[in-house]
Amino acid sequence: DGHRPPQVVPGADPSARQLCFAWGPAEVLVCETLFGRAGGARSRCLSRSPCPSRFWGQGRAGAAAPSLTGSVSGTGEGAPNSSRVFVVRRDQDIYIQTLRKLFNESHGIFMGLQRSEEELAGKSRKAQLVQVSKNYRSVIRACMEDMHQAAVSTRDPALQGQYSTQVSILSAMELIWNLCEILFVEAAAAGPLLLRLLDWVRLHVCDVDSMVREVLSSESPSKHKLFWNVVDVFVLQGRMDEARHLLSKEASANPTSMNMYKILDDLMKKMPVPSLGNTQTLTELELKWQHWHEECQRYLQDGTFASNPHMESICKILLGDEDAILEKKELMTTWYHFLVTRLLYSHPTVKPMELRFYAQSSMDLFLGGESSPEPLDMILMAAFEFEMHQVIKECSIVLSNWWFVAHLTDLLDHCKLLQSHNLYFGSNMREFLLLEYASGLFSHHSLWQLGVDYFDHCPEFGRVYLELHIERIPLSTEQKALKVLRICEQRQMHEQVRSICKIMAMKALRNNRLGSALSWSIRAKDAAFATLISDRFLKDYCERGCFSDLDLIDNLGPSMLLSDRLTFLGKYREFHRLYGEKRFPEAARLLLTLMTAHIAPCSFWMTLLTDALPLLEQKEVIFSAEQTYELMRCLEDLTAGNPDKQKFQDDDVETTKVEMLRLALARNLARVIVKEGTVEGS
Repeated sequence: DGHRPPQVVPGADPSARQLCFAWGPAEVLVCETLFGRAGGARSRCLSRSPCPSRFWGQGRAGAAAPSLTGSVSGTGEGAPNSSRVFVVRRDQDIYIQTLRKLFNESHGIFMGLQRSEEELAGKSRKAQLVQVSKNYRSVIRACMEDMHQAAVSTRDPALQGQYSTQVSILSAMELIWNLCEILFVEAAAAGPLLLRLLDWVRLHVCDVDSMVREVLSSESPSKHKLFWNVVDVFVLQGRMDEARHLLSKEASANPTSMNMYKILDDLMKKMPVPSLGNTQTLTELELKWQHWHEECQRYLQDGTFASNPHMESICKILLGDEDAILEKKELMTTWYHFLVTRLLYSHPTVKPMELRFYAQSSMDLFLGGESSPEPLDMILMAAFEFEMHQVIKECSIVLSNWWFVAHLTDLLDHCKLLQSHNLYFGSNMREFLLLEYASGLFSHHSLWQLGVDYFDHCPEFGRVYLELHIERIPLSTEQKALKVLRICEQRQMHEQVRSICKIMAMKALRNNRLGSALSWSIRAKDAAFATLISDRFLKDYCERGCFSDLDLIDNLGPSMLLSDRLTFLGKYREFHRLYGEKRFPEAARLLLTLMTAHIAPCSFWMTLLTDALPLLEQKEVIFSAEQTYELMRCLEDLTAGNPDKQKFQDDDVETTKVEMLRLALARNLARVIVKEGTVEGS
């Protein structure tokens, strides 16, 4: 089954409690020889794998790769002298039912990307890759919504906690993927880059959505205690139309502020923003923005908004005042929201390669030394610094499975962004991560079928991995075995085909299903095993007097040539068919051929000679003189050459058979001589 015998943990004291372990294809089995306080402590130590929930806000998750971060599950309560078995899996996430959609649907996207590799070029190819990236993100989001629904509907606190953790992980995965899509896949240029980053922040920073709904649904929004917070949120996210709409409610409710409102509304309305089309150059945008910025500065210096601190604060934000923006820290919640707001109001034409400087300073300003960056922060920072390999490395360390890094790396590789990066042991990064992901899929009872396609698209080592993993699939049913067999046959994996067929043939033989066993042995082209099963068929015939699985034996065709014994089985069954159809001369010739050509095993000669008795006793003479002499010779060879001759003679049944055969042969010979003499005389 591919498992090595359990081994004791190296360095353990033989006299003390110990842990034993055994490696499997995708997991480690851990058991305690004697459970107790020391043993329990050691087993708990194994369960301290990087917890996904730590990734998003409770400290760094540790530096173990996903292949070492499986969760530990155990049975038993740990009573004295009891032993417990733990399973440490390499990729625990594939066993979460609600993540099945993620694995299944992303597989289709992955396969579509591989097939479309050379179809398009230039801008069309880039648009296609962006669409593929969006498709991946839509699958993550759909899975996240399903997980959220499951968390809401369950009443089990433990399950609710697990689902909530997965929601936060999937949310962060989409956040990272979306940023990589903007910076690497779409490679947005200065101008459109800021618009994409604004969309990114609006989509993922949704902590304020409930506050917005609460204010907007109230009878008098402008009098709501959170009114100005909502206005600030809209301004911080560049949602000017929504901010102006809310401010108009304030102006209507407070006529004294009408003049200030009109000025602020006019400034917000005139704010220059980049366009996705080519309607204006960056230089034109910078000139417009500079004039608008000077106008905002003038109104602020004139004290136009001095009587209304809220409007004055908004004007400072429009001017890109870092202190004013940082005052709204609680509304932004994250440093990368602060970064995008800061760029919007101070440097809207930021170039991609300038992002790293703004990102680092924004994180420093936002955190302010009060807290250290989390792993998510470091991943996003690596993306802003255009360190693709660092992004992949950090995600590999922190995330609980290989799905994310495998598919993101594959997409970046299709964007021709990872071509120069080969690993020191031969394979490139894309293939290495796909191999790891597919290997994890193969430990699942049904997802392994997806893993086959991933291995197919790893040109260097995929074939070798597939051969190793496919041999470890438990062939629990014949249907599953046929599925695995078809995969192997499509890929000309002849050794694996033979191995599977032998395993299934042996299983069928153990269950006394001779027909199925013979069918599998023929498919494996295993002559020795086919001979063994043919002998079992013949033995059963001797004991029961009839054949089982007649349809299979009757339709052996050229397959019967696999072994002499199988040939004999097929031909012997053909003899019975001819006899049943009363084609006695043909049946007699075939029977004699089976004996004289030495195809039949010697142990079966007596059965064949006994089968000749009814033909010898027919009214019409079937065997010629020459054929009768051959039968006589075979009978004498059988009795004279039997090593247990004395035992043979002492067996009354066998002795009676021999005497009956001799008598029948003598009478048949007499009849033949008379008949042939009569024919010659006439």
